[in-house]
Amino acid sequence: MPSNLTILPDPPPPPAPIGLIAGGGRLPIFVAEGLKEMGYTVHGVGLHRQYDPDLPGCCNSFKDVGLLRIGAWGRVLRGHGVRHAIMVGKVDKANLMHDRWRVFKNIPDLATALVWYRKLRHDRRSHAVLKAVADVLDRKGVQLIDSTVPIPDQLAAPGVMTATQPTREQRADIELVWPMLAELLRLDIGQAITVRDRDVISVEAVEGTDRMIERTGELCKRGGWTLVKGARAQHDRRSDVPTVGVRTIEHMARHGGRCLAIAAGDVIMLDREEMIRRADDLGVAIIGVPMAHATAGVRPRPQTEAEGEIEAKQSGQPAPKHPAVARNPNAAGAAR
Repeated sequence: MPSNLTILPDPPPPPAPIGLIAGGGRLPIFVAEGLKEMGYTVHGVGLHRQYDPDLPGCCNSFKDVGLLRIGAWGRVLRGHGVRHAIMVGKVDKANLMHDRWRVFKNIPDLATALVWYRKLRHDRRSHAVLKAVADVLDRKGVQLIDSTVPIPDQLAAPGVMTATQPTREQRADIELVWPMLAELLRLDIGQAITVRDRDVISVEAVEGTDRMIERTGELCKRGGWTLVKGARAQHDRRSDVPTVGVRTIEHMARHGGRCLAIAAGDVIMLDREEMIRRADDLGVAIIGVPMAHATAGVRPRPQTEAEGEIEAKQSGQPAPKHPAVARNPNAAGAAR
């Protein structure tokens, strides 16, 4: 069976140049600072109207680039001798839509237009977009590496990290929904669920965690709910690593959240020590759930006939026959 596991290249030894492809938020700044502390030279390319204004000062060189000009990202980085890069940060669609020059700044280059036509028009899920971007950059001579390499101290640890302890009810809620979260992640729907009293309140989708928190506050006026957040199995750490921070804690507390459960080793806690301190100030418990626990109770999904045919084409082997279909060609009709 083909594996979904992506083998990432090792980072080069310092002081080699490392590229930083940066979206919004503070995470790119933490990554840039971490790389420089490790002895690397950091060459940044910031997505237009997305990156933090403090970021250029954290890099040895910096270039503002168009969001839809992936080929240009590679050319800029290769011009600095970069062969390995890290891609982090979020894309704020509001900033993009309200830029008066967006039409000119974000005209797709040929590389982006081709990858859209050949791949992304068929599948726009986050892991598909990441793979497509990584393939374009690889052809330009730049390989994406694990984005958590410079910030190992910012990853969630197993166990309760706050002085504030989760209640017995909150622990029971986590036990209930973690297998559900694993399935949600496998389907690439979202990264988070909110729950109270063994009842799911909200499921994250395209709106993101912040808006899901607001929706949960509207649905559960009495508060006291728990947010669980994780990463899909064999998650590709070249980008889109789930991230929480001080703002997440404050947003939760504002809307009645009292416990945050995150996958240990798989979720970034931005400015971790400050986040833990702020959580204790606001009475929010933070617990890291080990991966062994995260996958417990999740049963493998049986392969469908269509998936078997696709896998057979990829491997060159004949497609397996499903017993139900082989026994009765009209089984589907009979079921109706």
